[in-house]
Amino acid sequence: MEKELLAALEVLRAGGLILYPTDTVWGIGCDATNAEAVEKIYKLKRSENKHSMLVLCRDADMIVRYVNKAPGIAFEVMDMSEQPLTLILEGAVNVAKNLIPDEGTLGVRVPNHDFCHQLLRRFGKPIVSTSANISGEPTPLKGLQEVSPEIIDGVDFVVNPRFQGKPTCKPSSIIRFGERGEVEIIRK
Repeated sequence: MEKELLAALEVLRAGGLILYPTDTVWGIGCDATNAEAVEKIYKLKRSENKHSMLVLCRDADMIVRYVNKAPGIAFEVMDMSEQPLTLILEGAVNVAKNLIPDEGTLGVRVPNHDFCHQLLRRFGKPIVSTSANISGEPTPLKGLQEVSPEIIDGVDFVVNPRFQGKPTCKPSSIIRFGERGEVEIIRK
């Protein structure tokens, strides 16, 4: 795993794009604090809906460095969740401006995936995670073999599929939390 981690870290630090496995589906990733890298993902995905990508964080301590209005209940729900869960939280800070929608929120998730956890620990910053497909096309649910050649050719590094682990093969659930603890289920 060390060789893969070092290669992925080198690409992330240089502002490049990686294609990598998560605990849900394969994702396209970059340094979430680098606006130029984020823009590369929008272009690769041909995304009209900017500001809709989430970021992976190592743990709750990392999350609070990038959102400053997260209610405590959000972290309690995250800890209790048995399935991958994305939190939409208010008060996005310290990430690329082109990741933040007008309402100032940020989608964050702590993956339960060894490769992602190691990568996040060593990178020390959040990593964008968006499904590995062109916008409007189906999300590749069964692994790298379903990712289009256009996406594979458009990234700077593809993580070896042997580090895929046992993904859920479906996107995460999404819950939005207001700063006063209001809750809205976006996707089950």
